Amino acid sequence: MQTHDGMNYAPIGKYEPVVQEGEFAFAAIGLDHGHIYGMCNGLIEAGAELKWVYDPDKKKVDRFCGIFPNVKVAVSEEEVLQDPSVQLVAGAAITSKRCELGLRTMNAGKHYFTDKAPFTTLSQLQAAKDKVKETGLIWAVYYSERLHNESAIFAGQLIEQGAIGDVVQVMGTGPHRTNPDHRPDWFFKKEFYGGILCDIGSHQIEQFLFYTGAKDARVVHSKVGNYKHSKYPELEDFGDANLIADNGATGYFRVDWLTPTGLSTWGDGRTLILGTEGYIELRKYVDIAREKSGSHLYLVNEVGEKHFNVNGKVGFPYFGSHILDCLNGTENAMTQEHTFKAAELCLLAQLNAINISNEEEMQI
Repeated sequence: MQTHDGMNYAPIGKYEPVVQEGEFAFAAIGLDHGHIYGMCNGLIEAGAELKWVYDPDKKKVDRFCGIFPNVKVAVSEEEVLQDPSVQLVAGAAITSKRCELGLRTMNAGKHYFTDKAPFTTLSQLQAAKDKVKETGLIWAVYYSERLHNESAIFAGQLIEQGAIGDVVQVMGTGPHRTNPDHRPDWFFKKEFYGGILCDIGSHQIEQFLFYTGAKDARVVHSKVGNYKHSKYPELEDFGDANLIADNGATGYFRVDWLTPTGLSTWGDGRTLILGTEGYIELRKYVDIAREKSGSHLYLVNEVGEKHFNVNGKVGFPYFGSHILDCLNGTENAMTQEHTFKAAELCLLAQLNAINISNEEEMQI
């Protein structure tokens, strides 16, 4: 697992296939974000066959083939999309171009699995909704901070078992390390990455909806700013938001690009889930000054206090469930409604955010 920056976070789990060899083939198109490696790892571990890769950048393709040496290199996107054996396309294109790739993929009759954030505008979201309705295919999103972290998965299992009663609040932090010298140019241009709440804030909103069991929510307040990176004026290195769910649960999250170099990993991501009968704290990627491993869960309820290190013990069930959903027309891994609602709320949080770096907006 890469620990220098979150862009190349690619967990490796156990091989637990849900299909027979050759039963489910997929391709990778668009290698602009390193999350494509985690996406492909998860699908392969669930038994999928990675058949093709395409990206116009040969260096990206060469690196990808070094990790997945059995993949075929396509000469064009069309070569992939015209292959009837490919059932799903996984893509991590530039954020603003992810919707376009999804529309082309579904027009070719294939399911689409995109990195977060899936959209940068509400019009893109509507186009995706229309295409899903037209085709009946699945538009899935790699919300990795829950789907690809064992403590986050275990938290969902504990909540389902009633370990903390009814969830009434979720607080999340999603700090990331910037590493500007290792980032592509598009990373610093808001037109392309969509803003910090749209981008890494999407993880937090998806988790809020999932842990609270909410179908919808309202963004009460949101803010963004640039505190440290004046060299990159379009980069928002801080953002936060408050939400109220349709079931009365509340949420707060903070995301930032301010992780110090002294931290042993790319970000000290945490989640605190308060219930009527107890609470859970997740230390997802590190337990600072104690253990460099991630996937730590702390549980406090009527029974007492417990610490669980679930690294390597829970697995990543989303990917197998998603493959079976694609094959069977089900929605067990994640409903399409939930996928799109998380995307919608992060877009609204971004759209209505107060820019605290703008002195004129801050005048009272």
